[in-house]
Parts: sequence; C-alpha cells; structure tokens
Amino acid sequence: MYTLYNIYRRAIAVAVALTVMLFCSCSKKQWHTYEGAVWGTTFHITYLSEANMDDSINAVMRMVELSLSPFDKQSVVSRINRGETVECDSLFIAVFERGKEVWSLSGGAFDPTVAPAVNLWGFGYKNLGREPFDSEIDSVRELVGFGKACMNDGMLLSPHGMEYDFSAITKGFGCDMVGRMLARNGSIDYMVEIGGEIALSGKNRMGEDWHIMVDAPVESNTEIVHDKMAVIAVTGCGIATSGNYRNYRETEKGKIWHTIDPRTCRPAENVTISATVIAPDAMTADALATACMVMHPDSAIAMIDRLEGVRALLVVRSQGAESEWNTIASGDFPERR
Repeated sequence: MYTLYNIYRRAIAVAVALTVMLFCSCSKKQWHTYEGAVWGTTFHITYLSEANMDDSINAVMRMVELSLSPFDKQSVVSRINRGETVECDSLFIAVFERGKEVWSLSGGAFDPTVAPAVNLWGFGYKNLGREPFDSEIDSVRELVGFGKACMNDGMLLSPHGMEYDFSAITKGFGCDMVGRMLARNGSIDYMVEIGGEIALSGKNRMGEDWHIMVDAPVESNTEIVHDKMAVIAVTGCGIATSGNYRNYRETEKGKIWHTIDPRTCRPAENVTISATVIAPDAMTADALATACMVMHPDSAIAMIDRLEGVRALLVVRSQGAESEWNTIASGDFPERR
C-alpha cells in the first residue's frame, strides 16, 4: 500500500531518471569538422550533430557537380554546352532562375553566358596565349547574353553555340545545399565554406554568432594570402566575396584582371578590388558579389540597398593610387571589429 511519502519518493525518482535521459540524449551532439578539396578549390565545414555526416556532405557536393560543373563531361551543363538536348534537373533550374534574377537586377553585369569571353582572355579553360583581336571579341559578343536564354518545362532554350558557366554562383549554391541537408538531419548549428563562399546557421562552439574574417585585398596570383581587414559576427545567412587581387595577368599594357564585363566582353574597367555580400542565402550572395565587381561602386551599392536582407562591403582603389584603397559599405552592413 502506497503512502503519500512513497508516492512522493517515486515521483522524485522518475523526475531524476527523465532528467538523466534528457541530459544523455543532448550530450550525444558533438562538433564535427570536415575539410577537403572539391571543384578545384577547398572546403571547410563545421557542424553540431549526433552523427557524422561527412558521407552525406560528399553526396550533396557530387550531386551539385553532376548538374553544374563544366569540368565534368557528364554534367548537365557540359552536355548542354555540347549542344545535346537535355532535360534540366532541379539544381540546374534553381541556379538558372536565381541567375536570371541577378542578371536583371544588375543590368547584365552578372551573366553565366560570359564563358566564351572569359576563355578568350585566358581566364577559363582555354587560353590563346595572347590578347584577343577586336574581331575575335566582336565574334564572341554574339554568343553572350543571358537575356537570350529561357527555361520551358525543364528544357533550356538558347541560341546555337551559347555556352554556360555557373561558376560564379555554384559554390554559393553548393554551400546552401549542404547546409539544407545538415538542417534536415537535425544540425541547425553549422558553417559551410566552399572556396570562400559561406552558409551559416545557428551558433558557433562558443554559443555566439559566427565570427567571419573579411580579407584585406593583398595582391598575389601565385598563392592565397589571408590578411585580416575586419571581422563580422553574423548567422542565418550566406556570405560571398569576389575579388580581382588573386587572379590577374601581367601584360605589356599592365595588369589584366580576371573579371570580364559581359556587356563588353572585355576586362571590367572598375575601381572595385573586392566585394563582400551578405544575403539570405549563399547562392544569392555569390552572384551579387560577382555583379558588384563589374558595376560602378555607386551603382552596386544602390542595387544592394534596394534588396531586402542584403548588405555589402566594397573595397575600392583610391583615386590616383593603385596600391591604396578604402571601403564603401551599404547602410546596414554589420559592425566591423
């Protein structure tokens, strides 16, 4: 026969057991770090999870590669570039549609059909070994123009000979895809970085927003140099940085930067050295950062300020001094430390 005292003791025992079970289940979560190489660059991923999901991360990155990598001969984009009739998968369609939005917002400064011009100037997978002639540039311009392409029931319709290279948006998209996979499997605290583009969610190991370093524009086309310009604390967003200071060629006429203006099919004539963009997702940040490198800084900031949840920090050359620079930020760019 239970007395009130026995009932009380039993309730306490049950409460303690439940507390222990809850503590044990929570304590199973641990931080995982996964690093490696993919798509000709490196990746660094940190996530809090009960299980190791490195194999799932590899599977997601391979799925993106099979859709959007111009270096994989069997990818959807490679088959399209060879002129094959291909039904586009959901990944290709997502990147195409977001790319079309940024192309329109930027007045054509972002354009995935610029690949032939990039090759012409020796920054793609082909290299003439010399500067192109005006006639060659004019010929390529006929094949560049994202406005000439459209999607119809999963089929891409565009002029014969047009090529696509979504490299300026794919890394950001890949970060988003990995992040979504982690979230579906219960990991809401993560940082996914692929080739400098980043997707962030939740908190870091210290229980704080993620601390992200913005590099100073240290010129080097032989190695990647990380020199801190600022640190920002952010989460629940995507971040991308595009810059010319790591990819250029010396010529008799001076430096030629790798950013090609799709509207002229020539290297962009711009004082912007780098552009860091924060957006709701890394895919959007990636595309907008590329557009900012082509646009005049004032036009780029005006574009950013029109977009909800988007912020930018531009590094521009000081007038008359190539080695000196200053920054221009949108009104709500995070505090820099």
